[in-house]
Amino acid sequence: MILGLDFGMTNLDGVLLEANVLQRGWRMDCPGASLDSARAAIATGGVTFDHLQAIGTTGGKHRDLPELLKNVPIIKVAEADAVGRGGLFMAALESALVVSAGTGTAMIAARGKTCSHVTGSAVGGGTLLGLGKLCLGTSDPLEIAALAAQGNPAHVDGTLEDVIGGGIGSLPADATAVNLGRIVKLAAAPRREDLAAGLITLVSQVIAVIALNAAKANDLENIIIVGHLPDLEPIRTAIQRVWGFYGVKNPPIIPTDRGFATALGAALVARDAVQ
Repeated sequence: MILGLDFGMTNLDGVLLEANVLQRGWRMDCPGASLDSARAAIATGGVTFDHLQAIGTTGGKHRDLPELLKNVPIIKVAEADAVGRGGLFMAALESALVVSAGTGTAMIAARGKTCSHVTGSAVGGGTLLGLGKLCLGTSDPLEIAALAAQGNPAHVDGTLEDVIGGGIGSLPADATAVNLGRIVKLAAAPRREDLAAGLITLVSQVIAVIALNAAKANDLENIIIVGHLPDLEPIRTAIQRVWGFYGVKNPPIIPTDRGFATALGAALVARDAVQ
């Protein structure tokens, strides 16, 4: 068995890999990369050391961890390799742009075991929560998503119809032209639901448009989106809508266990290292 740990800015994700199968994954608050955090993740996941071959670690200050934990080797994995390998494994593809949408957003050109960071964005889940706290009075992602599901981003966003009187190229008239741009001319404050929908749209569109351009620039046909941000259904819907706007042939692949992809990638690299 191989344990994978991803020390994120917000969460610590753990996975257990056995016989090339993701057995289970779990998530907990991340106080930072440390032996205490690793032990807590092991305890939370109910992992025993008896049959543990290696621990793959990535994220945070994982490089500061020792080489062994109870005689089990700790394999330190570059985040680009962890994201790329985990994303490809989950999508069963040989190559793709793997987008890690977490607190921030990283984009990895992954081809087999060769993975490289090509671009990214400081806009991500942290942006959504920060703006949610400022604009909605809540940084609870589930509350923001629930509000957004009842709102309409067109009530706060400026559309192409508003700006130029219709669509342009493949973009329809109701495509976003200016995120939150309509608010400027509103006589009263927008409904919380509409504002939440606008924030979801802003974050999702930034990630989606950069991903489409990055995939094209790196000659990659498929885009895999992983991380915990797309756990929110309105985020997934807003991202997929961008593909529709641009008429992209291959829709984004958003795996079921997307939030554990980076930890899984760390486990895969660790497995290769000890075999």
